[in-house]
Amino acid sequence: MANLPIDEMAAFARVAEHKSFGKAAAELGVSRSALSHAMRTLEERLGVRLLNRTTRSVAATEAGERLLVRLRPALDEIGAAIEEINLFRDKPAGSLRLTVLPLAARTILAPMLARFLTAFPAIRIEISSDATLHDIVRDRFDAGIRPGARVERDMVVVPLSGPMPLVTFASPEYLARRGTPKTPKELQVHDCIRVRLTGGGFLPWRFARGSDEFEVSVDGRLIVNDGDLMVQAAIDGIGIGNMPREMAEPALSQGKLVQLLTDWTPVGTGLYLYYPSRRQVPAPLRAFIDFLKAEVRAKAG
Repeated sequence: MANLPIDEMAAFARVAEHKSFGKAAAELGVSRSALSHAMRTLEERLGVRLLNRTTRSVAATEAGERLLVRLRPALDEIGAAIEEINLFRDKPAGSLRLTVLPLAARTILAPMLARFLTAFPAIRIEISSDATLHDIVRDRFDAGIRPGARVERDMVVVPLSGPMPLVTFASPEYLARRGTPKTPKELQVHDCIRVRLTGGGFLPWRFARGSDEFEVSVDGRLIVNDGDLMVQAAIDGIGIGNMPREMAEPALSQGKLVQLLTDWTPVGTGLYLYYPSRRQVPAPLRAFIDFLKAEVRAKAG
């Protein structure tokens, strides 16, 4: 059998895992037609169909599934070997994929990205900024940033910020129209802007007064998964919002929003960088972690 290029095998793994030529092509940086042609060439070389294709979907055949099971550990080992070679470079090189919350993108990454990319010109970074709680192993991210309370226990974590107070807020116009809630339970008769979690549930609204901590079930006509959209909706008088103070601070300081229930403000967890436990951390990720730690220390000191 002719030698099979590693890049074709890696491309097959991406298509089989994503179950999509479009998503795999976007990740690999090639056209969909070129990727489809490469898969046909691979199947011809092997003499067996690896992928079932329709106009709407792609799925691995039984032979493709068996190949993928054996192929994934081998590709991971090749990737680890290449990353190990980076240790002999003057500067780490390679790609780094991150999934981060918009709050972290704005407050932590944006201020330091230019300096990091200048310090490491051979590293390429892809950042996905959204509220989705990705499975970073399944979705092929190197690391993520999210609140500590929402990080899986089997992850390695790096603290990036101290605990963040959670604030409740509304616009002066909304309060003039609907009244101001005096206790958290009064929120149940207000229009509250809720956040939908990836699993289908809603982000709970937590409150604390002294040692008394509790959650309140709220309702409202607007559901989002983006903090900036919640802030803007609250400014526009649609309803009451609840999120870390850092995200609402500009609007609060400008008087566009009013903080509510200040006696019941709980302190949430801080933000953490997290990544899977590995024998060999990829060189770009190690460089990013070290740089980020230095940034956090400089900001704190």
